[in-house]
Formats: sequence, structure tokens, C-alpha cells
Amino acid sequence: MATIKVQQVRSRIHAPRTQKATLDTLGLRKMNQTVEIEDNASNRGLITAVRHLVKVID
Repeated sequence: MATIKVQQVRSRIHAPRTQKATLDTLGLRKMNQTVEIEDNASNRGLITAVRHLVKVID
């Protein structure tokens, strides 16, 4: 299955609790951390919810 890389580029300090939980679900715990996750609809929805805190790396 295809995978995508996601990097946290902004701090989670002032983000709401739900967005912090979304970052945890994606596996992002620190600034500039990069994780590789499966490319499916549920993960795309999580990325959309926190799109101002992360970036997708090709």
C-alpha cells in the first residue's frame, strides 16, 4: 500500500485539545518530526484537520 510522509512544522502549544490528539494519532509528538503513514481516506482526513500544523512531504 502507498505511504505518505508527514512532518510537523508548527508548534502544538496553542492548538486546541482535539488537534493535539489528532497529532498524537498521526504519531507526531515533536516539532520537525517526520512520520510515514499509510495513504488512505482516514489519514487524509486527519491531515486535513491539522493542515496548518503539518506538511506532506513527497
